[in-house]
Amino acid sequence: MTEFNYDEVMPGIDRDKILERMRDTLSDFRYNHCLRVEKVSRGLAAENGGDVERAGLAGLLHDYAKERSDEEFINVIKEKNMDPELLKFNNAIWHGIVGAEIVKDELGIYDEDVLNAIRRHTVGHTTMTTVDKCVFIGDFIEPKRSFPGIDEARQYAKKSLDAGVTFELKHSLAYLIDRNRVVYPETFVNYNYWIAKGEL
Repeated sequence: MTEFNYDEVMPGIDRDKILERMRDTLSDFRYNHCLRVEKVSRGLAAENGGDVERAGLAGLLHDYAKERSDEEFINVIKEKNMDPELLKFNNAIWHGIVGAEIVKDELGIYDEDVLNAIRRHTVGHTTMTTVDKCVFIGDFIEPKRSFPGIDEARQYAKKSLDAGVTFELKHSLAYLIDRNRVVYPETFVNYNYWIAKGEL
């Protein structure tokens, strides 16, 4: 599980070149966070019969665009004719959904399993794959995360990926509501879907 075989799964993917690009475009904090999420995502995939390489690559790249300017995200949304409703939101939503397009364009990664996991790592989805779940949870519970509820989040992730996803959606939604934040509509849809599965 410690060997990185991204090139074997997706020919042409050079992890070293990706890391070099990330070092140039991300803060040290964000870069190291991405490395930790890569590791946790790979581990979750290995434990749950998922695609370790795709989960790892998506985990590595989940925040690739996190530190881009609002202007860049807005330009991508308009140039690619993405859902104009996205313009009502901000980096918290954009860096996943729009960030996947930036990954595609700048790194030449066209694998939809990887791109979807990047798109879905902030608000989830009703049809999440194992790779999606591993990155979604990996981002939330990586070792340096520390917030009220983190121990519970890690316990649910050990119980099952579905339980981990459900807890994270519940926790994130409560956090946003408690702070009077506008909630991306799909977050409600995804929460309703996963909570109805009864994993908590």
